[in-house]
Amino acid sequence: MKKHVIAYLHTHWDREWYREFEIFRLRLLRVFDNILDMLSKNLVPTFYFDGQVSALEDYLEMRPENRELVENLIKHKKLFIGPFYCLIDEFLTDKTCFSKNLEIGIKTAQKFGCNDFIGYLPDTFGHSQNVVDILRDYGIDKCIVWRGCGEDIPSEFKWFGMNTVNLVRGYFQDVFSIQAPLEEKAKILKKNLDLIAERGKCEKYILLPIGADHLGVEPDIASQIETMNELLKDDYYITLGSPFDYFTRVEDNFSNYRFQDELRDNSVTFTLQGCYSSRLDLKRLNVECTYKLDLVSRLVKQLNENTYDTVIEYAYKMLLQNQAHDSICGCSTDSVHKENKIRYSKILQVANGIIDELKFKHGFDKKRILNLSDKPYTGIIEFESATPIDGYEKIASRKGFDPYLLADTQRIPVTEDYRNIYKYLAYVEDISCGECEYLLPAYIKPDIRINDTCIENDNISLNIKNKEIFINGIKFSLKDFIDSGDSYNNAPIPDDYGKEFKVLHSKVVLNNPLRACLKIDFENSWDIISLFVTLNTNSTYLSFRFEWENSKKNHLLCTNFELKNPIVEVYSEDMNTLIKRIYDPYYDIRKNLPKRKGIEVRTNTAPMQRGLLIDESGNNIGVITKGLTQYEVFKNNLMIPILRSTGQISKPDNPARTTPAGPPLEQKDLQMLGKNTAEMHVFFGNENAFYDVLAQVYNYIIV
Repeated sequence: MKKHVIAYLHTHWDREWYREFEIFRLRLLRVFDNILDMLSKNLVPTFYFDGQVSALEDYLEMRPENRELVENLIKHKKLFIGPFYCLIDEFLTDKTCFSKNLEIGIKTAQKFGCNDFIGYLPDTFGHSQNVVDILRDYGIDKCIVWRGCGEDIPSEFKWFGMNTVNLVRGYFQDVFSIQAPLEEKAKILKKNLDLIAERGKCEKYILLPIGADHLGVEPDIASQIETMNELLKDDYYITLGSPFDYFTRVEDNFSNYRFQDELRDNSVTFTLQGCYSSRLDLKRLNVECTYKLDLVSRLVKQLNENTYDTVIEYAYKMLLQNQAHDSICGCSTDSVHKENKIRYSKILQVANGIIDELKFKHGFDKKRILNLSDKPYTGIIEFESATPIDGYEKIASRKGFDPYLLADTQRIPVTEDYRNIYKYLAYVEDISCGECEYLLPAYIKPDIRINDTCIENDNISLNIKNKEIFINGIKFSLKDFIDSGDSYNNAPIPDDYGKEFKVLHSKVVLNNPLRACLKIDFENSWDIISLFVTLNTNSTYLSFRFEWENSKKNHLLCTNFELKNPIVEVYSEDMNTLIKRIYDPYYDIRKNLPKRKGIEVRTNTAPMQRGLLIDESGNNIGVITKGLTQYEVFKNNLMIPILRSTGQISKPDNPARTTPAGPPLEQKDLQMLGKNTAEMHVFFGNENAFYDVLAQVYNYIIV
């Protein structure tokens, strides 16, 4: 049966990737100038602007005179924008950021007059199962995806009940732009249309994207399609329209296939799982900025200081720009990621500046405390003071200006104001939600025991025996692997199961009633890796901070927890909820590296946001991290990378993928040479324990 092909014109716009933002923006001006000209002259009926409004803002910042034209085209449904502000990665962003992305994106799109939205997610590296509910929260009832759909998922399906289109052949159908005779183009196009039709559930219609990365529309696209229709007249008839046209016409076909899980199957499309451990310095900054903006948003709301709303949105926009998949995934050029770090620095300046200003305005210099979480807080808190105070445990000092002085617009700091700033600890009990209270330390009976080979309390212990570490009896180690991959994919070599580092020496570096710290150095052939293990009195978790100078290239450094039984189930955080993933613990990536092109190796790695939990019979451990966003399961080993060192964006001979995923550009900073740090917090318990520790590590206390 002859099929009607509804084709939509688009361009997939990475704000930055293998070229820097401003260079890509210059290209955007040329591409979108041409598109607006074609739309205004009715040379093409519609254009779909990639589901994100940030590119339109970038364009109009340089072409403000075209705003009226853009609004007119949107009004007449010739140009479709939104709903997202940026096409951010779904696994490296939490629910707050994903929601903020929609909130800002929809608000911006509506200002231009657009109210028709699709959850357009064609190029994110797999899809979180939680995005559907968030889309519904913003009134969106349809979705378009690609990566992560296995071979069983058809072109149209119900994903957690939402009408969803799977772009079977991807979004980059640029056949009309290639330099070839029309007859040759027709053969290529027919092959792709046949594959799309084969996976479709609709007898009459199929959807065809026409466009690719940073690609303009061919000036003769209409005449090319007319010729294609002649050449393909026995099988297909192509008309230009929009994705909305397609959803309307195939409404009855979505219910034929239902799917209720995350979309991370890489058997058909690359999901590029190595991105979650690439450039972990970016991941740490991303998590810190996400937390700080959430904290400052809560503070502003609690104190009814809505004059900061515009400033906070400005900071969120910078964060969302950094969360675009080629940015946060760490697969762009060094210069792109240097700009990411500048944005992160500016976000922290804004967030910390607002906090300091509001603490000064609301009298926090009188040692007041505010709990911005949704439940009472009990535990250890840290705070700083520019004057020595009694009754608290002093643990450190630094030189600086009193932040209250810096926030006072009627004063300026002078040389004499540069002084010691002291860091203190206090134990507090039942700090109520949403009310400012005076900081009064509560009494707690200390239970920490520490020496040069042991740190413990009544809940958890770490012991060093024969140069090996054991946490509540579970062996903990550092393992180093060769990595012959790139920024997209970790590539192990056959028979490399990692070199385990033994303890070189250890010593007590802090011992007071509320907190103790043990420093452990590991021996290896290239650098000293120092682990600082901190334990608070009565705490249920150990805090780990690694510090080292990396001088080795092309390797993967992991923490390793050796559990009692093979690991089958892992609960990891995704969009602020714990989701369950099932594993074959005996699957060995080293024995399954692909032998032919076009295949990406299946892995037992997965993304996580702030942590994970293993809660099986005989196996129990939880880990909360600060920017360590990947884990791997192998037999009874849980491995969390703290560094992945590679040298190219896309390595042509990467044995884990066999096909390029981007340009083969060498990038020095991908090797992560120099100073590195990593943080994690280890505990034992169930889901309640996970959220209890999470609330302690990411606390919402203002002092």
